Amino acid sequence: MKPEQIQTLHPDPLKKNKRIALDKYEFIKKNLLAILAKKELTHTELMEALYQKVKDTFEGGVQWYGETVKLDLEARHVIERTTTKPQKYKLR
Repeated sequence: MKPEQIQTLHPDPLKKNKRIALDKYEFIKKNLLAILAKKELTHTELMEALYQKVKDTFEGGVQWYGETVKLDLEARHVIERTTTKPQKYKLR
């Protein structure tokens, strides 16, 4: 039986994001939010922190799933990019 899927959103309404397994979405989402609850991070810092946190327990491409879920969380207004240089991500 195929795992339950979620259609992820993209911050750019003209773009369509991916359909991914709901359990993987929830796992990556939980970890991204836990990381961002501590401090604002650049894209590179965020993806590296996610990789270090889940690399031993997650099956699949951490960076790919991380990017897909990050875009979805931006589109849902759960996280946002700062206007600083370099841009950082933070919880809304």
